[in-house]
Amino acid sequence: MITLGEGETPLVLSRRIGPRIGCPQLYFKMEMCNPTGSFKDRGMVVAVAKAVEEGREAILCASTGNTAASAAAYAAHCALKAYVIVPRNFIARGKLAQAIAHGATIVAVDGNFDDALRLARELASCHPWALVNSVNPYRLEGQKTAAFEIVDQLGEAPDMVFIPVGNAGNISAYWQGFVEYHRAGYARQLPRMMGVQAEGAAPIVRGEPVANPQTIATAIRVGNPASWQLALKAKEESKGAINAVSDQQILEAYALLAREEGIFAEPASAAALAGLLELAQKEDLSRQVVVCIITGSGLKDPDIVQSLPARIVEVEARIGAIEEALGLR
Repeated sequence: MITLGEGETPLVLSRRIGPRIGCPQLYFKMEMCNPTGSFKDRGMVVAVAKAVEEGREAILCASTGNTAASAAAYAAHCALKAYVIVPRNFIARGKLAQAIAHGATIVAVDGNFDDALRLARELASCHPWALVNSVNPYRLEGQKTAAFEIVDQLGEAPDMVFIPVGNAGNISAYWQGFVEYHRAGYARQLPRMMGVQAEGAAPIVRGEPVANPQTIATAIRVGNPASWQLALKAKEESKGAINAVSDQQILEAYALLAREEGIFAEPASAAALAGLLELAQKEDLSRQVVVCIITGSGLKDPDIVQSLPARIVEVEARIGAIEEALGLR
């Protein structure tokens, strides 16, 4: 057993966005409250524990950022070496900073995440290292616990769960968790799984891989998801959907979360809300219990804040100048 305190994250009721869009029972699952600031910790703790059990001396992953940060932290906690392959110039600074701080060896390759994952798989096949991407089944076993928690916190499974889709492991894990809890008798119903991709990185929506995925939401900038078929299974079995939203919609949802709910989420998390906002224009959600998964902290990708208008006024260091700037005189 190892732990950095992952799991048991809050479920927060929306105070402004939900009522405005006609969904008074909208909740945010705050996975940003995990130790490294993202949902990845739930699966990583299990994957790394199993690597320790197996006597591995190192773990390896490909990453757009969050997986790297989580893998590096748990490797440091367990005195393992961590090797991280990232797409050069396509990883947010906040996430890279975490991997560096935890002492991971980072290799930046020319290419995208899909190239990085392909190379990581090849390396894992010829070296005694544990590959801890979501292709590792232990990752999904850990991540499914968020679904257990949602049912425990609500007293029942919600009607819909909106979740960003990149490499597609998380939507698959949540569905697995809801199904297992339902079979065990802890939930009477199953939710519709509503996956959301970015338009520039929406291979599942398009039905074909995207060679050069592009989006401001770096965490879901994936052109050929490793868990593609599992995600389709989750969508179909839950009678849900996987749709795409634009970067502009993501930015608008990002600002709404921060300024109207006090939730500073990474852009990928905002994609989930953007998908809900779009659906709210077409469906009556007044009696629906809806959960949006806040997968990671906004501190992961601080550069995106520059796209928002800033309220900064420079004045002299005297109270009169401040009062004038604030319109109090």
